[in-house]
Amino acid sequence: MSPARSKLVFLDIDGTYAEHGVVPPAHEAAVRRVRAAGHRVFLCTGRSKALLPPGILDVGFDGLVASAGCWVEVDGTLLADTRFPPDLAQEVVAVLLGHDAAFVLEAPDGLYGPLGVDDRLRALLGTDADDERHGSDDFLRALQMLDDLSGTSFAKVTYLAATAPWTELLRLLGPRVGFVPSSIVEAHDFAGELYLVDVHKARGIEAVQRHLAAEREDVIAIGDGINDLEMLEYAGVGVAIEGSDDRVLAAADTVARGPHVDGLVAAFEELGLYRTA
Repeated sequence: MSPARSKLVFLDIDGTYAEHGVVPPAHEAAVRRVRAAGHRVFLCTGRSKALLPPGILDVGFDGLVASAGCWVEVDGTLLADTRFPPDLAQEVVAVLLGHDAAFVLEAPDGLYGPLGVDDRLRALLGTDADDERHGSDDFLRALQMLDDLSGTSFAKVTYLAATAPWTELLRLLGPRVGFVPSSIVEAHDFAGELYLVDVHKARGIEAVQRHLAAEREDVIAIGDGINDLEMLEYAGVGVAIEGSDDRVLAAADTVARGPHVDGLVAAFEELGLYRTA
């Protein structure tokens, strides 16, 4: 593929750009090279801005899509900051408390949870949790615990160890809330992420594309998770990481190797992104 004009490249973080929160130096160098060739590169992650691995933005990016599309910024300009509506936010908190979940409310500026949730997270995850997205340390460094969460503003929720399966929680919360299984612990029915069903990574990408007056066919999206499905389908070229869920692979146009073998270096070459736009 030889790009005729500048491309917009959107990179998922965990399992794509980084491995267990650590970015391979070869990936950093590849991003610099792609940007030097005249293309724009963005991080596009399910993590909230407060949960970004320390220093990950230092390499230089043209913007950020965070909280799976709720937060969108380009060159320092904020395009979107979508949160749960206040009535729904209060309902989510009440349902999670009512089902004894260990949960954090994810906002761009920090994470918020009930008193004592830090100890529960340590017990459930451990400080060295083998998790491709976050261990407990990622949560704890940004966590603020509050006695009253009823007025807290947030974009999405991560929860563990609820006393009811996700199907029951969604039944109580209604059609405005969606669910993604947890990759943090094995008890997927009782742990996961809650999000607004009409917000996803593709919505964030579209906001960037329109802001820059770019064509959809010039969008390249690379990811490995279920929350990457919409962006892979939306992009002019969708790239899945090998070993991804079959649904993710089916949504992609091509496949790249993972960060453990510096997979983006070869992927960018195959996409023609090192050539000057």
